[in-house]
Amino acid sequence: MAAYCNKNQQQQMDISKYVRYTPEQVEALERVYNECPKPTSLRRQQLIRECPILSNIEPKQIKVWFQNRRCREKQRKESFRLQTVNRKLTAMNKLLMEENDRLQKQVSHLVYENGYMRHQLHVPSGTTTDNSCESVVMSGQQQQNPTAQQPPKDASSPAGLLAIAEESLAQFLSKATGTAVNWVQMIGMKPGPDSIGIVAVSRNCNGVAARVCSLVSLEPSKVAEILKDRPTWFRDCRCLDILSVIPSGIGGTIELIYMQTYAPTTLAVARDFWTLRYTTSLEDGSIVICERSLTSTTGGPSGPETSGFVRAEMLPSGYLIRPCEGGGSIIHIVDHADLDAWSVPEVLRPLYDSSKILAQKMTIAALRYIRQIAQESSGEIQYGGGRQPAVLRTFSQRLCRGFNDAVNGFLDDGWSLLDSDGMEDVTVMVNSSPNKYFGSQYGGSAFPSIGRGVLCAKASMLLQNVPPALLIHFLREHRSEWADYGIDAYSVACLKAASPYGVPCPRPGGFPNSHVILPLAHTVEHEEFLEVVRLEGHAFSPEDMALARDMYLLQLANGLDENAVGACAELVFAPIDESFADDAPLLPSGFRVIQLDPKTDGAGATRTLDLASTLEVGSGGGRSSGDANSSYNLRSVLTIAFQFTFENHLRESVAAMARQYVRSVVGSVQRVAMAISPSGLSPRPLGTKSFPVSPEAPTLARWINRSYRVYTGEELLGSDPLSGDAVLKQLWHHSDAVLCCSMKSNASPVLTFANQAGLDMLETTLLALQDITLEKILDENGRKALFSEFPKIMQQGFAYLPAGICISSMGRPSSYEQAAAWKVLDDDDSNHCLSFMFTNWSFV
Repeated sequence: MAAYCNKNQQQQMDISKYVRYTPEQVEALERVYNECPKPTSLRRQQLIRECPILSNIEPKQIKVWFQNRRCREKQRKESFRLQTVNRKLTAMNKLLMEENDRLQKQVSHLVYENGYMRHQLHVPSGTTTDNSCESVVMSGQQQQNPTAQQPPKDASSPAGLLAIAEESLAQFLSKATGTAVNWVQMIGMKPGPDSIGIVAVSRNCNGVAARVCSLVSLEPSKVAEILKDRPTWFRDCRCLDILSVIPSGIGGTIELIYMQTYAPTTLAVARDFWTLRYTTSLEDGSIVICERSLTSTTGGPSGPETSGFVRAEMLPSGYLIRPCEGGGSIIHIVDHADLDAWSVPEVLRPLYDSSKILAQKMTIAALRYIRQIAQESSGEIQYGGGRQPAVLRTFSQRLCRGFNDAVNGFLDDGWSLLDSDGMEDVTVMVNSSPNKYFGSQYGGSAFPSIGRGVLCAKASMLLQNVPPALLIHFLREHRSEWADYGIDAYSVACLKAASPYGVPCPRPGGFPNSHVILPLAHTVEHEEFLEVVRLEGHAFSPEDMALARDMYLLQLANGLDENAVGACAELVFAPIDESFADDAPLLPSGFRVIQLDPKTDGAGATRTLDLASTLEVGSGGGRSSGDANSSYNLRSVLTIAFQFTFENHLRESVAAMARQYVRSVVGSVQRVAMAISPSGLSPRPLGTKSFPVSPEAPTLARWINRSYRVYTGEELLGSDPLSGDAVLKQLWHHSDAVLCCSMKSNASPVLTFANQAGLDMLETTLLALQDITLEKILDENGRKALFSEFPKIMQQGFAYLPAGICISSMGRPSSYEQAAAWKVLDDDDSNHCLSFMFTNWSFV
């Protein structure tokens, strides 16, 4: 009997352990799983009650079913992810093998050339007519420049255009997959399943050239459609007009194109191109889009010259788009151009003869845009503000286009130059027909309430030893350091139907204000950010009530990666109203910093510094030429452009205000540039910070010194009695970093004062201190040490903190040997603030 009971129990356990579900039961469980993959015990019991077909299943067994179902779902997702990665790696491996074959051919060609040159050096007579060895080398040279030995084609007929197109196709393919160009891989661009691709730039070739090979998840036809729509992804493209389309058979087309591009700075002239674009398919299903300029050497027609533009030449370039097994495409992008660098000043020629800059602004930009569209199509990107990705991309394009239009000021947009005020540092242009100007960007009259005009004040200057990403990062994070709140209020009020001209103009010292950055979107690789900036309003008197409300700016920041090659960083913003409609009018202003190729030649560096000093304005104009002897010589060109609206009868007043404001911004940027230049160039990179002149500063310095003496029994600044100004001067120049922060019980302590060493350590200024809290500058160990010692500080008034790390506003860590913290008492012996002194600090 006992054996029978044990057998029966074992059968029941087996039944409980191994349940065979009917299709109806699985369907019921799947419905619940789709609603809630992890139901609670109560929900499982409710399920049994509501579904009679599940009544014979134990709750524990249903729990196991859901566990298994979640496990299968996790395995399915992991399997799909691994399959995707495997497809990427397979395609990338194919790409690398092709690249390896190309490099081997290039090595063989160079080895043969080297042997041929060695042979020629040992030949007794250099004028021998024996060309038996030379023929092979010349054939290689003909491959690099096939047009050199061929007569010009006749482009006056479709057959002649097709001959030019086929020749361009062969030359492009020899660059994309062959050895026609000596490609050198860009530093930092490593291939991999999640990388941007294989990026290379040319060396020792005619013009500038860049190439990228990569894998994308879009089909070839979609990739071709995106790449042919160049204005959507090439920010420097002003217009692209397709003047003629000629079928070429087998679904191919030949297009005659005229394209205009913006100048990157006010110191150069814009470029235009007259090109032939050929689209065709290869036998393996690949799509090829190749393009080259039509010139007199290629048979023309070269097209008429356009006033205000320098004609540039596009050498055979294009896109090779191959289908990839398992979906997606392998793309090869080649950009090759002669931008006529000799037509610009020598110091700016790197903008036009640098293949790295071409790669960053055009070749890599095209690939990044395709990857962005692919990510959006897959639903992997989440955006804030309830905006569709296409709308946010349009905002970014409009900001860039508006800023480029302001920098270039084309006559056919309605811009005209105002007379100078006697100083040539700031250029002012006006557009008295803004409907034409804005209509070119947004379609129709986007500013029906203006009916006045638009004014742009702009300037360009050369910077020495200032990384573009670092400068733009500082300007973005510390707006109060350079911006005037009254000017911002004026710009925002221009969006209103009512006249904005009662809003105060800039005042000495500006208005202290804070801003909050609200992110909207960012690109896949976080190289560009679209955000809304809220400027918190303040009114200090009844006449300042227009400044009391919050204001909003739409802002675009890009190029913030300090390690990017061919770096260009921008900060562009435009006032918007609270509604922020998709078709909201935008009047962009901002900054652009483009890094020039670094030079180590001493003479060239000296000339650069001399030119920079003649272009810069205001105090702190430039370093002495002796600094040029440093081996580190990073040069950048900065372009600033601010736009305002005006009523016709107030045009001169607004122009004067704009000039004054831009000069003020230039001076602020120069001070910031000197402050953030690498510390290795000078022992005190922030030594030019302004001395605090507020009437409260001497009093605060006296309180800090007296409180330190009261709590420690030691002298902070010496034993001799000093006046208030002398105390402040000694505290300001103290070798250790001295900081003060507020003592509010309901808010995080905010820094309120720092001496020069403290500002150096935080890489900030007095005006920007209000944006920094005590928690931000201390690492986790420092916060723990302060928290443990805080009761002692409040009871005894003083405490020592162990050695640790501080974090600057730029994110750089600095170490200190010891920190002292003490309460600062006012004249009534009431707690005023907390003071900290960090001894022997240095950047890590």
